[in-house]
Amino acid sequence: MEITRAMLFAAFFTSFALSLAFVPISMQLAPLIGAVDIPKDGRRMHTKAMPRFGGLAIFVGTMGSLIIYAGSHEKILPVIIGGTLIYLLGVADDLMNLPAKFKFLAQTGVAILMYSMGLRITLISDFFGEGVLHFGTIVCFVVTVLWIVGITNTINLIDGLDGLAAGLAAIAGLSIAYVAYIHGDKYGMLVVCLAMMCLAGSCIGFLPFNFHPAKTFMGDGGSLFLGFMIAVLSVVGPLKKTTVLAVVVPVIVLGIPIFDTAFAILRRLASGRPIMEADKGHLHHRLMDSGYGQKRAVLMLYGISAIMGMAAVLVSRELLKDAIVLGCIAIVYLYVFLTDPNRNMKVKAVNIAEEEKEEEHRKKQEQRAHKIDD
Repeated sequence: MEITRAMLFAAFFTSFALSLAFVPISMQLAPLIGAVDIPKDGRRMHTKAMPRFGGLAIFVGTMGSLIIYAGSHEKILPVIIGGTLIYLLGVADDLMNLPAKFKFLAQTGVAILMYSMGLRITLISDFFGEGVLHFGTIVCFVVTVLWIVGITNTINLIDGLDGLAAGLAAIAGLSIAYVAYIHGDKYGMLVVCLAMMCLAGSCIGFLPFNFHPAKTFMGDGGSLFLGFMIAVLSVVGPLKKTTVLAVVVPVIVLGIPIFDTAFAILRRLASGRPIMEADKGHLHHRLMDSGYGQKRAVLMLYGISAIMGMAAVLVSRELLKDAIVLGCIAIVYLYVFLTDPNRNMKVKAVNIAEEEKEEEHRKKQEQRAHKIDD
């Protein structure tokens, strides 16, 4: 199947249009099926009930466009099957609040299915010299399953502010799509580029309804689907030499959610709590605690993710020094954002007019008291 530049743009705009059209539909369906997010704890950033079935629009946009433009590709069928199963799992969690262990086992089952259908990390090229490191069958199986399950959950865990998960997924999708495009002729990765354009288009179509102040949420159906698609599409490349791009590039592009997930696991282990237990220690919560507000916090994380995306492009072109510089810039900005010296400073506004009225009232009361005493 020949993939042209026109097809890439057509896939993007098709997914964008489908997603944009299905968001209002998902908002109408949400209360009918009970997919409504009611704030019940201090972790929630919203204060009123919100529909959380927006993942339907992302799913329809991505899958619809993918089937239209690449449905006949041999590597896309497993992606369609796995993406559908993960989306249904997420929807079931939105409706029934599934136990964490069950979700983990179900995700592992889907990852094993993908491995059995040929989506595998079979080797890692030695990026710094000649030679390759071959994985044995067992190691290949374990690494593939851990990769799919791990990346699937990164987007879900960072989905805590309006527009954050959809925006980061769109940035990641466009970054990986660009890497796949510039290496497409050499490694046969144009199908990955097309699929990522579908993913990015659906996320951008969803954002007008999800950016602060949000009118709807994507729910676990949307966030798990996005993470899973990024994970499996990364290993779709038909040639083995694409593995280094498949693994390294998404890790760099998803640096923010991966770091946030790893830090959350370590934080919960250190405090003796279950690693799947939710808390308010995520990056976006810390930015909110610093007083930045939802819009600025989300835009800050967009910017850092875009820097990481460009670093990933440079790594794919073997411009390691340039990529390291961008990575350091991203880390510095993240440090500045998270160490605001005024975050614990409470400022009390003074109303001079009210102060003068209170002073005048106090003086009148004192004068009356003196007259009574006389």
